[in-house]
Formats: sequence, C-alpha cells, structure tokens
Amino acid sequence: MPDPLSFLHTPRAERARRAVSERVGDWAEVYRPHSLLPIVGGQAERCMDCGLPFCHRACPLGNLIPEWNQLVAAEDWRAAAHRLAATNNFPEFTGRLCPAPCESACVLAIDGDPVTIKNIELAIADRAWADGYEAPCPPEYRTGRRVAVVGSGPAGLAAAQQLTRAGHTVTVYERDERPGGLLRYGIPDFRLEKHRLDRRIDQLRAEGTVFRTGVAVGEDLPADRLRAECDALVIAAGAPAWRELPVPGREFDGIRQAMEYLPPANRAAAGELADSPLSAQGQRVVVIGGGDTAADCVGTAIRQRARQIQQVDINARPPSDRSAAHPWPVHPKVYRSTTSHEEADALRTPAGEIRTFAATTVGFQGDADGRVTAVRLARAAPGTREPLAGTETALDADLVLLALGFSGPEADSPMLEQLGLPLAPRGTLARDRSFASPVEGVFVAGDAGRGQSLIVWAIAEGRSAAAAVHRYLTGSDELPASVTAEDLAVTPED
Repeated sequence: MPDPLSFLHTPRAERARRAVSERVGDWAEVYRPHSLLPIVGGQAERCMDCGLPFCHRACPLGNLIPEWNQLVAAEDWRAAAHRLAATNNFPEFTGRLCPAPCESACVLAIDGDPVTIKNIELAIADRAWADGYEAPCPPEYRTGRRVAVVGSGPAGLAAAQQLTRAGHTVTVYERDERPGGLLRYGIPDFRLEKHRLDRRIDQLRAEGTVFRTGVAVGEDLPADRLRAECDALVIAAGAPAWRELPVPGREFDGIRQAMEYLPPANRAAAGELADSPLSAQGQRVVVIGGGDTAADCVGTAIRQRARQIQQVDINARPPSDRSAAHPWPVHPKVYRSTTSHEEADALRTPAGEIRTFAATTVGFQGDADGRVTAVRLARAAPGTREPLAGTETALDADLVLLALGFSGPEADSPMLEQLGLPLAPRGTLARDRSFASPVEGVFVAGDAGRGQSLIVWAIAEGRSAAAAVHRYLTGSDELPASVTAEDLAVTPED
C-alpha cells in the first residue's frame, strides 16, 4: 500500500544524466538508460492525490495525473499506461520535451519541490512500449469518409491517429521525405532519439493511416483539388515562418537561421547526409535567442566541435525562484539551464556562464570578403529592447545562428491561396473555437492556428481538431470509446 505521507519524507529525485564528457561525444539522449525505474515508484508516492488537482488543470491535455501516479506507486503499470493513453497519444514525446507546467501547478510546489510528474509520465510511456501495451488499435469499422491532414508534426499525427481510430480513411501529406515535422528535423537526437518517432509512425501505419511524403500541398498537389477529393481537410502545417533580425550587417555570409542549421545536422546524425553542409566545427558560434531552439543550437554546435559558443538573450536574467509576478499555480519564468547549457558551461575555458542576458543586437561586422566577424551588442534598457547609450560591445563570430522564434504560417504559401484561407490579425490561420476555418470543411490545428507553442499544446489541438472533424462528418459529439479511453491498448479480459 503506498505511503500517503510520502511527500513529507521522500525528497524529489530525477533521472540521472550521463556525464558531460561522455554525452557530448555522441548524439544519443543525454539521460542514463534505465535510471528512472529504480526511483519512479517512490516519486509517484509523493503525489498527494489532491481533492483539486491543479496539475491536471495546468496540463493542456488534461492528463489524469493523480490517477496514474497512484497506479505507478502501486506498480500497476498496465493500468497506468491505460490512463495515460486516455488523454495523450504520444507521452514518450511529452515526457522528454514538455516543460511540465503541471509540475509548476503541483500543490507541493507552493513551498517545496513538486512531484516529478514529467519523469513518471516518461516511465509509464517507456514501460508501455517495453511491455507491449502500445499495440496498434485499428478501427472495428470504416465510416467511408476521407480526411486529409497536411503536416506530420505532433498536431498532425495526433489528429490523424484519432481520426483513423474513429474509422475514417486518413492520409497525411508531408513535404519532407520522412514524416515527423520538427520532431524529426528540428529537435536533435540528444533530446529525442528518432527511433521513438519511427515506432509511432509504424503504429499509425499499422492502424491504417497513410503517409504521402515528399508532397508539398499547394505545389506538388493543388490544395483545392485535395479539398475536393476528401470530406474534410486538417491543416497542421506548423508555424515555419521564422522571425528576422533586420539590423545593419545582416547580409554578411555566416549569419543563418536556426532552422537552416538544425535540419541538416539532424539529417547527418540520422545518416541521411554524410555530413552537415553547415557545420560549426572549429567556428566561433554566437546563438541569438533565448528559447529551446537556441539551446538546441548550442547542444548541436558542441557536438560539431565548435571552437567557442556564446548565447545572447535580449531578456533579463530571470530570478532563480518564483516571483510575485508569477504566483502559484502559474508556470513561472525562472532561471533554467538546459542540458545543452550545462554542457557548454562545463566545457567553457575558463568555466562559466555562456549566456549573456539583457543584451540587444545592434548590428554585425564583417570582413572584406563579406563574411561575418563579430556581433555588435548593447545592454537593453530595463523593461525595453532599446540599446543603452555607451554600452556597446562586440562578440567575435564566424557563425551566427538566429533563434528568434516563429511568427506563423508562410504567408505566401500557394496552399493558403488555393484554399482561400485568410490569416488572423496576428498572422496565424483564421479559425473559430471549434478549429473550423472560414472555408467549409477545412480545419486548423496546432501552431498553424495557435502560433508558436509547446508540443503538449500541439497534441491537445490535434486531438481537439479531430473531435471537431468527427462531429462535422458524423454529427456525433463523441469519438468512439476505443479512441477516447476505455479499451485503448488493453484487452477486454483485462
């Protein structure tokens, strides 16, 4: 019987990372294999099973966190996998990539260390695959309705899986040669090894989802023709339009967008390329930006043996602890170091912080051949992004990577023109609260409609858009039980 007072005497413990000196020599995930199972039961016991589970409310997917915490504490892994699958199609992704707003909302986080919800979720997900609970779930019948999904990132995959399991005939169109979107070509293997993505793709195929890769809808396949050939269309093409940095010297060679840098590095790690054509090897690298994409650039440059790495963040250094501006249970803006920062700080000579905070880029310097040689910075005025006079400095650079985030879909996309899809005022695709666009039968899910966001939101939106499409096609407000929870990955006799 789990100890109901475990939270009082069991300290928080997280899975172990491999030593920096070991992990920077390969592209494998940074955490030690099998480091979760010895501790996860005790960590799950720390869950108080609150009467009002704020963790559940903070999760965009509505994960049934207290329920599967208690099941893990009781070592009922099959039932825990069942409850997790009821709300999350891809917990092995969120367990690795989500920033865990659920933990910020844990009641224990009011004045202490929250339950390691993300690690417990990951342990359940990995155990489910190891023990065979993730068998394909093809539908018992087909509705005869055809649905096309444009984009194979987490939103598109979630929508496709839900709709396929509901009995619709689903085809996913992806312009890259392999499905997965940014999960495959944006996020490095040291955060998500791609065999985990491949087995999900295989599961979707076994359930009946069809993938057509290397097809750019709007170019290789007219979008209006695709809409005419199917009963509904889900646009889950993400928000690939990156933000620019229009300052003097931007034209110098050697200044590249993060998404020009990360995909070829991932392809090289996967063996699709012999080597990346844009390598940081031997280079003085400056990464401009403060988010996850910037951190991925840092970790990738380390593994490519960059000579020097520095990161510039226009925002002030966040406080170490929750401030009054972010009261519980809000997910707070606090100082966090990713595994990439841990590596860069440890390898820096002399050792120290590689990040420069509250710095705004005012321009670039270059040589006679038109190559960048330095990034010109100034201190940002408090509360603004304006440079303070007399504070300008320069960072030597051979390669500058812009990781400034994404503004939305590509505004000049022929797909949008052919479908007549309008943009909302903030640059995303227009849609209503039911994920329906102004075009009949066309729905929008994920970053394409929400804007740049988290993987957990993408999965949640893909599931919600699938429910809206199912309602549009059948008039039913509920997906079949096999899709929502009851028998997912669990045989009737269990």
